[in-house]
Amino acid sequence: MEGDDEVLRALFRRRDAGSRAGNRTDGHRIALVVGGGGMRGAYAGGMVWALEQAGLTAGFDVAYGASAGAFVATAALLGHGHDASRIFPDDMARPAFVDPRRLGRAPMVSLDHLIHHVLVHVKPTDWDALRDSPAPLKVMVTDVDDMTPHVLEGLPTAADWRLAMRATAAIPFLTGPPVELHGRRWVDGSIADPLPVARALHDGATHVLALLTRTLPELRRTAPANPWWARGLDRLVPGLGAMTQDVWRYAESLTLLSDAAHPGRGDSHLQAIAPQHSAGIRGLTTDPVRVERASHLGHAAAVAALRRVDPGISFGPDEYSSPGRSTPP
Repeated sequence: MEGDDEVLRALFRRRDAGSRAGNRTDGHRIALVVGGGGMRGAYAGGMVWALEQAGLTAGFDVAYGASAGAFVATAALLGHGHDASRIFPDDMARPAFVDPRRLGRAPMVSLDHLIHHVLVHVKPTDWDALRDSPAPLKVMVTDVDDMTPHVLEGLPTAADWRLAMRATAAIPFLTGPPVELHGRRWVDGSIADPLPVARALHDGATHVLALLTRTLPELRRTAPANPWWARGLDRLVPGLGAMTQDVWRYAESLTLLSDAAHPGRGDSHLQAIAPQHSAGIRGLTTDPVRVERASHLGHAAAVAALRRVDPGISFGPDEYSSPGRSTPP
């Protein structure tokens, strides 16, 4: 499942050559694909922090993200890896963001708090820099009318980017109504395409690094495809039942990542980083201790993957907090 280390090797080569998006010479198109999952995004946040510490995030040509994965992918492109590792335990696993007591009178999950407070005052995001980034962000969303996946990209204003981020994280019933943008109504991107590896390949990626927000045993457990109760939820609140079906929704992407002979891969190099242990969290977990553990586990998984390629890489005595140093692979 870990796949082809050539993906990380290509990122190391770009780092050592000082390569920058928009001015590449190696002929590759390296895509970062970040899975969603609400608070499970803490795993991916820790992974991005390790990649940034190692100086590798400038090596991506494009980033894809669904739901929480879109926020983590944004951090990767903007050089906010440490914020990505901290935002889930520090700012999101809190009643101001998730509070079941609000259900029925206000959104249980407050995207207003996240987008207009946390990402403005606590961990600021420069949306104009995202607009101008030579490595584009592709935000996965789901059309609420037919539950098909779509991409929001190349948006002209900071306000549009904020709407796109709200749309990709809009959990049916729990965050309020669908988000309207460009004449359509959108909900959480992970409903229709939680890990857009196939889309990255279709768009021309030669290398794909996928960050998974569940352990492999969690993703591979035996479960019925779209059971009756999930279909019933979908009839009541379109998309809500599908969000509960992690195994079913990830199956196609996992097959693509794990089968080297998959016809959809062509000559591309694919690699996945997954947490090796579970922190026991779910999409709406509000225990900051467990959510922080998920961030540490994600960071540790990325460090282990990096050390397979560069055994001499060092992150200092406190790997999670210290800047990375590396010897060339």
